[in-house]
Amino acid sequence: MPARALFPTLVYEARLPAAGWRSFNRRLLHECLQTRADDVAGRKWSSTRYPGGYTSYGSLCRMHTLSPTFAALERKLRRHVRTFARTLEFDLEGRELAMTDCWINIMPRRVVHSLHLHPLATISGTYYVRTPRGASGIKFEDPRLDRFMAAPPRKPDCRPEQQPWVTVPAAAGKVVLFESWLRHEVPPNLVASERISISFNYGWF
Repeated sequence: MPARALFPTLVYEARLPAAGWRSFNRRLLHECLQTRADDVAGRKWSSTRYPGGYTSYGSLCRMHTLSPTFAALERKLRRHVRTFARTLEFDLEGRELAMTDCWINIMPRRVVHSLHLHPLATISGTYYVRTPRGASGIKFEDPRLDRFMAAPPRKPDCRPEQQPWVTVPAAAGKVVLFESWLRHEVPPNLVASERISISFNYGWF
């Protein structure tokens, strides 16, 4: 075939090691809910910047340094981040990617996380703690979208790599990694139960 793909945008999906992930998630879930209950500053910050939901981003954004359970999550994630960095063929000689931020997101019904990216980070990701059936996935935007000018629309059944938006389903126990410049959002949670995730950044500078 004469056409070839250039400048790929890679997204990594994997599960934590199968053994014991359910009990580990129960510990994480308990700490996420307890943190929300205790975090007065975070609830106040969320009331204006994350309406209807809760995030510890504005108050407790380094959970891996505050909680042994979150520190254990960082150790579990480290292997996946290294694998993704190798897939991206990053030259990290003399330096190591390290977690810089880690925070909680709790999305009740109708809460949305609008389109954004993660500045000053290298690799970002989400780990899913609780995902009720029908909960929103994470939706990625083609980074070339603002340059499509006179391009016709894509066919509805075109391959995922040709689509302007791709949603990666959320599932408890799954980690999703992406380069931090890739814009993404979480559409409104349409189910009654809360969708709970942990977001994080890794940097190398």
